[in-house]
Amino acid sequence: MAKLKADWLKEAQDLGLDVTSKNTVAEIKAAINEHESQSKDNDEIVGEVAPEDIVTEDKSEDDEDFTKAGRRSKKGVEEAEEKAEKIARQKGELDEADTDEDEDSGKKGPKPKVRPLIERRSKRYRAAAEKVNNDKDYNLPEAVALAQQSSTVKFDASVELHMRLNIDTTQADQNIRGSITLPHGTGRETIIAVLAEDDKLKAAKAAGADYADTDELMDKLENNDIDFDMIIAQPSQMSKLGKYAKNLGPQGLMPNPKSGTVTDDIAKTVKEMKAGRVEYRADKHGNIHMGIGKVSFETKQLEENAQALIKALEDARPRSVKGEYVASSHLTTSMGPSISFGYQIEK
Repeated sequence: MAKLKADWLKEAQDLGLDVTSKNTVAEIKAAINEHESQSKDNDEIVGEVAPEDIVTEDKSEDDEDFTKAGRRSKKGVEEAEEKAEKIARQKGELDEADTDEDEDSGKKGPKPKVRPLIERRSKRYRAAAEKVNNDKDYNLPEAVALAQQSSTVKFDASVELHMRLNIDTTQADQNIRGSITLPHGTGRETIIAVLAEDDKLKAAKAAGADYADTDELMDKLENNDIDFDMIIAQPSQMSKLGKYAKNLGPQGLMPNPKSGTVTDDIAKTVKEMKAGRVEYRADKHGNIHMGIGKVSFETKQLEENAQALIKALEDARPRSVKGEYVASSHLTTSMGPSISFGYQIEK
């Protein structure tokens, strides 16, 4: 009786051959015949060689689990080990003995320490800073006099007042903003442009406005030729500035009723601005920065200008602010050292 495919397959599997039901009968028979042929040859060789002369090949345990190709092949495993070692070396997880070679490869050492800011200043600044005791809160007259003495530049420097207020600028009622006319002005010329109806323009020109011609002002705005410090506009003319708001706003030139630059009394506003009226405004951190004059001013004049600004801030104190209103106050000159003074607004 002829053998069936199942019989040939069982015989091949019993011999340990790698065949499956997917192989044809002819393939299974060929595998069995090849196995029998190899067994016969091995028996003949063993019969000719003494048992003690037979050398068996030692197969390492590592080689037993390798595949011919892929990630589990010997090459693939070696590459994976090299990669893992490289990552460990980068993370500093290897022993010191394993990293000696890397340490000698020219790596940079720790960065040198940065010198204190005062040591990197100019000699003139350091000489001026030595006059100021940073651990002391001067009174206002002392601070003004010391600011004038500590000016380090050859030109007529500005004297600036800086105050940090304990306010929350995210609250609408705590956004400090306004304008004030300093008793002795700021010491700098303010270039004013006016946008108003024809009858107001003549009065503005007579009051000291630098640009009081609507067509001229529009040409300057169109060409972004901004050589003025502020624009004073009549409410009825504000629509003409709409298309330039994106440019004027970031520069602080857009007229605003809160700062007094949008008004019907154009001539009076121009006179006040020319006389030293300035706008103050808290930044997002609650700080006020304001120029209150020049080093060439008399000490008393600078003191009165500072007192006027402080009084204006006192009047603008929001009702929702409790406790201390002014956290710190300093005077300084252009490129000069900062001087802390102990003036605090009464609660």
